[in-house]
Amino acid sequence: MSQDLEQLTALNRDYVASVQNCDVNRFDEILAPEFYCSNPDKTLVDRAAFLEQTARPIAIRNLHAFDVIIRIMGDFAIIHAATSYTTADSQQSTGRYTDCWAKKNGTWLAVSAHVSR
Repeated sequence: MSQDLEQLTALNRDYVASVQNCDVNRFDEILAPEFYCSNPDKTLVDRAAFLEQTARPIAIRNLHAFDVIIRIMGDFAIIHAATSYTTADSQQSTGRYTDCWAKKNGTWLAVSAHVSR
């Protein structure tokens, strides 16, 4: 496995865990300044709004990513994955996400995310 693939695999795990744990500090480390996220409710948020959104407790539990596909094109990568989670009313549910990463000065940073449920 290439070093970039190993790094992106670990970053993807961190990203999912940070969503579940409302870990604003971790996101502050791995989001690019120009980061944008499109949410399942169709809102588009910039980096600052995403960090603010992340700080609020989430109602889902047991968030897991599966069927992860990582495509690396030089200093740019796309990660596609499916998710499973438990909703606030204890129902099992699924979703998908696509994250785009750019390597800047040797460090991978998330530049965009698209989440659907």
